Amino acid sequence: MAGQLAGKSHGRGKRRGYRAMAEINMTPFIDVMLVLLIVFMVAAPMLTVGVPVDLPKTNAAPLEQQKDPLFVTVQTDGRVFVQETAVELTNMVPLLIAVTNNNPEARILVRGDAKIAYGRMLEVMGTMSAAGFKKVGLVAEMPNGPTASGARVGASGPSR
Repeated sequence: MAGQLAGKSHGRGKRRGYRAMAEINMTPFIDVMLVLLIVFMVAAPMLTVGVPVDLPKTNAAPLEQQKDPLFVTVQTDGRVFVQETAVELTNMVPLLIAVTNNNPEARILVRGDAKIAYGRMLEVMGTMSAAGFKKVGLVAEMPNGPTASGARVGASGPSR
């Protein structure tokens, strides 16, 4: 039961009352925590978000990876994203300057959909180049055909 006798009987058969038990059963709490841990461990890799885009295929060798490159994405409809933030082309340069702390040597990788108009990609890259950013590159995927030399995804080539 959930109580225990508080005092001794005084010969008349009366009890003084019950006192609440001061112990907490930790087993259900630990079980719930372990289940939550497993759920978060499984779900964490799926939380990587990005702007969906169909990248073009290329056989170019991938460049040396940088710690934290900045991604600019151009979707099929021409919308421009800096990381996951939608931005107008006129507001893109001030945002890039703020994100890179006015560092013209910051690595910026442009991801453009395979079906995007070539002129729109040049407009986006030209805007960044005119703002003084020197390390602007393109992102592409390796083709899945017999000419593919490996399963490398995300190869990028310099814009110049």
